[in-house]
Amino acid sequence: MTIATKKLSLEEYLAYDDGTDTKYELVDGELVEMPPETNRNNRIALYLLSEFLKLIPLYLICHKDTEIVVTGNRTRVRLPDLMVLTEELFAAIGGGRATITQDMPSPALVVEVVSPGKVNQDRDYRYKRSEYAARGIPEYWIIDPGKEQVTVLTLVDGLYEEAVFQGSHYIVSATFPELKLTTAQVLAAGERQ
Repeated sequence: MTIATKKLSLEEYLAYDDGTDTKYELVDGELVEMPPETNRNNRIALYLLSEFLKLIPLYLICHKDTEIVVTGNRTRVRLPDLMVLTEELFAAIGGGRATITQDMPSPALVVEVVSPGKVNQDRDYRYKRSEYAARGIPEYWIIDPGKEQVTVLTLVDGLYEEAVFQGSHYIVSATFPELKLTTAQVLAAGERQ
């Protein structure tokens, strides 16, 4: 849901506080309220976090708590489901607001879990794909429970090359080649009680 206010600059967005716990993304100067995630999507993101913890320290993993500034027609700020930071990026963020600005390095990996609905699919497959590529993020995963697939996008010469994984096929990650997960394992995490 877009909040009817005047177009905000990045600085106004970063200073914005409506006194609630509502999370927003900034899209072309407009505040867009982020609806609560489904339990399934939350469990999938948490499962991936637990698997990445086997490979990297906790402080390099962000779970729905760190936003990243990207560009569109105007400045956009996205709030990914999961991000893996580099040491350099962790140091650049420091102890302030958990916002990755344009002058900071890119994260190593961004993961989005697609919520039901065409708007969400367009946002994750189309808009974020081009925004994250322009931001120079080396790897972007789209976890899609509805299509029962994981799409891994690897940045090559400024554009993403796509690999789609389903069922018992292992997800291949250039950033984390030692990760041994199948699409079925990731999606099953969303079904567990």
